[in-house]
Amino acid sequence: MSDVRTPAQIEADIVRRREQLAVTLDEIGIRVHPQTIIGDAKAKVASTVDQTVGRAFVAVNRVVSDVKARFTHEDGAPRLERVVPVAVAAVAVAGLLVASSRKRRG
Repeated sequence: MSDVRTPAQIEADIVRRREQLAVTLDEIGIRVHPQTIIGDAKAKVASTVDQTVGRAFVAVNRVVSDVKARFTHEDGAPRLERVVPVAVAAVAVAGLLVASSRKRRG
């Protein structure tokens, strides 16, 4: 058996391949269009930022939870033996900053 095709079959095959080629060229044209490239880059950056922000949120949440655990009991009551020294130190630092800024002005 030989693979003999009629002229109509050959012509139909040529038309079909031209249509496929036109679709392929249109797809390539869209892919290399500057707006498509810019859009793809923006989407990639947005995805990376979202992942980074998500990781940062998890890290910050972990730190906040650790700090909270150090300054509160399991029932949520503050651990005064830890809170009071930190509060006193914060007030002292704030006082020193205020005194220092007044010396610079006056």
